[in-house]
Amino acid sequence: MISLHKLLFSTLCLLAMVCQAQTTTIQTGADQLSLYLPALQGKRVGMVVNHTSQIGKTHLVDSLIARGVTVKTIFAPEHGFRGEATDGEKISNSRDPRTGVFITSLYGQNRKPTPAQMDSLDVVIFDIQDVGTRFYTYISTMHYVMEACAERNKPLIILDRPNPNGHYIDGPVLDPKFKSFVGMHPIPVVHGLTVGELARMINGEGWLAGSKTCPLTVIPVKNYTHQTPYILPIKPSPNLPNQQAVLLYPSLCFFEGTIVSVGRGTDKQFQVIGSPYTKYGPYTFTPADKPGAINPPLEGQLCYGLDLSAVAVSKKEMMLHYVIDFFNRASDKSKFFLANNGFDRLAGTDQLRKQLIAGVSEEKIRESWQSALNAYRLTRAKYLLYPEK
Repeated sequence: MISLHKLLFSTLCLLAMVCQAQTTTIQTGADQLSLYLPALQGKRVGMVVNHTSQIGKTHLVDSLIARGVTVKTIFAPEHGFRGEATDGEKISNSRDPRTGVFITSLYGQNRKPTPAQMDSLDVVIFDIQDVGTRFYTYISTMHYVMEACAERNKPLIILDRPNPNGHYIDGPVLDPKFKSFVGMHPIPVVHGLTVGELARMINGEGWLAGSKTCPLTVIPVKNYTHQTPYILPIKPSPNLPNQQAVLLYPSLCFFEGTIVSVGRGTDKQFQVIGSPYTKYGPYTFTPADKPGAINPPLEGQLCYGLDLSAVAVSKKEMMLHYVIDFFNRASDKSKFFLANNGFDRLAGTDQLRKQLIAGVSEEKIRESWQSALNAYRLTRAKYLLYPEK
């Protein structure tokens, strides 16, 4: 029979564990309504949001309207307000059937709110889950929204969220000559910042047009560090269906600029790689037209390659060996890179492609990044909101 002393000790231990779990539970910026709701009362609010903009199981738009906030406009990024559109698919303006709020696409006719749209607002909210890579376009949309706010002197409130790839920094730093919507800032592929920290950097480094400054407030994530593991509760876009895809994305996205498929049009997007032109491995798959992957690359073609859905993902660097190995084994290296220069835009430089062609080793490639990465780390440190080991 258990003694009263042991029972009391066990109960106290259990309570201590529960209290510790409660105090360390991550709270996103959106979760902390009391910190930003007063700034929205009586104001005309624009919201840059998508399907990831949730407080628990309720969309942020619904939560704010239920609390009497006047939501004037929803600005939708790539993939749309509901996060269902294919990558690159142009999004039209529409109206949310649930709330009646007008949805302005920032991935259609224009990618930046117009002066007239901004003049109809008093404040803008940004709340979108990012995955921590330079080429994920939600941060490009954030840049243009910041620019629009800066030009019309409208306050922007960013409700910060964790970065699932925020525990490391890696990849080439973008050369401004290769600036595009999949790379707008001189930062590495894996930048190690939340969107709130990146917004602070964009402001602080004068990267907005005319070096203007956006009136910015960031509501930080509570109980978060850059080493805190964070599993996304909602898939951030149609082709990042789970945590494995999110973690592999920084390493595999380079293949989007090549003849190799990353599994768009399958049920293992960004977890398989293969090609019909070279038998890269025993795993086979055939991309097919499906929701979220309309007319995927290599549609209807049998691809040979690798299933990475169960591999251990490096926690300290991009796994560059996949793209090096696939290029070296390509049946026709002259056709490995697509003619649209997409590989260089994703890399943010033409040096990586040239290094692959020249047969430079992974060690030497990584060594060539270090000077720029070291300078970036010094810049990044000025804008951090969360501790690191």
